Parts: sequence; structure tokens; C-alpha cells
Amino acid sequence: MTTALITGSTAGIGAAFARRLAADGHDLVLVARDTKRLREQATELHDRHGIEAEVLTADLATDAGIEAVAARLGDRKNPVDLLINNAGFGNRGRYLDVPMADELKMLKVHCEAVLRLTSAAVASMRERGRGGVVNVASVAAFLPRGTYGASKAWVVQFTQGAAKDLAGSGVRLMALCPGFVRTEFHERAGMGTDNIPGWMWLDADKLVAAALDDLARGKSLSIPDPRYKTLMALVKVTPRALLGGISSRTGRKYGPQ
Repeated sequence: MTTALITGSTAGIGAAFARRLAADGHDLVLVARDTKRLREQATELHDRHGIEAEVLTADLATDAGIEAVAARLGDRKNPVDLLINNAGFGNRGRYLDVPMADELKMLKVHCEAVLRLTSAAVASMRERGRGGVVNVASVAAFLPRGTYGASKAWVVQFTQGAAKDLAGSGVRLMALCPGFVRTEFHERAGMGTDNIPGWMWLDADKLVAAALDDLARGKSLSIPDPRYKTLMALVKVTPRALLGGISSRTGRKYGPQ
């Protein structure tokens, strides 16, 4: 029996990872800010799948929260075999419209927490010669638009670089880059979604299944849907100046309302 730790586990992609991993027989460490929701989730997964589900309340926008999760990841007596760094959020508004405190909070969660938690997990995984880390980024990482995309670009570059450094160690790292997924993400950010075309939405459970398949294949980057694979292939061959204009117009059309 192996153990997976999932940040942002109570909703969206994190909850989909929890459901799938519990169904596959993994014990879980569930991490989020809402203790009540965590306990309800842990009870449901335990009762349905017979796995052990540990609850860890932590706010990854704080040093105390990051340190608490890092300490659990570093516990050699109760090792974590798979880390899903999923916690994240978006801010509504363009650059300079968003308060600096909110921008820094985003960087704390998306970048600093990912760096510190990945490092805490990998240190013990490398000693055992096995383990995996999935850092949830976004296809926004490949588009020149805003702090959110920039923070997710950092996640992709960091993860792929670290994966190369750990090649041959038995530890796998992968950046997961989904597109639009129906979760609480947009609602929490105050973003309207009625203007987003139906074909752009992904199913969280199918996304997780594809991501875990990619991790098993040893990929360091997962874009888990043919539609977004095609879009990102087009992004690669589009001049950056033109891409910036397209990204800005798309953001106004499909972004916060």
C-alpha cells in the first residue's frame, strides 16, 4: 500500500486525484484550508474504498502552512510515495488592477510552495529510490498573459529541469498542464464562464486518468487532451508578438467578466 499527498484536495482536479487514487488502493494525505470539508472527504473515501485518509489542514499562502506539509512529506516513518501539488487560485483583473498583496500570495502558493514541497518530498523519495511528483500547472504557462500564466510557466520549467536532474534516481517529476476544467476555480476568482465554448471544457476525472498514464510512461510534461495538444502545437509556431495580441484578445473574451 502506497501513500499519496494531495494539496487542494477538496475540489476540482485535486478531488479527482483523490477519488482515482483512493479507488486504486492508495492511502491518502488530504491537504486544504477547510478542516470540515477535509474530514467529510476523508470519511467518504475511507468508507467507499477502505483506504486510510489522513487530514492535514494547511494554508499554503503562509510559511506555517508550507512548513506543516513539508514536515509531513519528510516523515521517513510514514513515507509519501506520490505528491500532487495541486493547490492554486486565480486573481480577477489585469496587471496593476490586482493588489500587489494578492499577486504575491499567488506566487507564494504557485511557486514557493511548489518548490519547497517538491524538495521535501523528493529528498526522501530519492533515498528510497522511488516516488513521483505531479505539479499542476496550466496551458496558460505557454501564453504571455499575466501573473497567473507566468507562475505556471515557472512550474513547468522548474519541474522539467528537476526531472532531468533526477533522471535515473527512480523519482519521476511531471508538470500537468490542463485547459479549462469545471471546478470551483473560476467561481472563487469571480470569473464568469458562460462565454467559454463548450468544446474547451475538460472532465476532471478523465484528465486525471490521462495524467497518471503520462506519469507512468515517464513523461515530464502532460497536456492531457488532444484538443489542447493541438492548440499548444500551434502556439509553438506562432510568433511571440502575434501570440501576445491573440492572448490579450482571448483573455478579454474568455477571461473574467
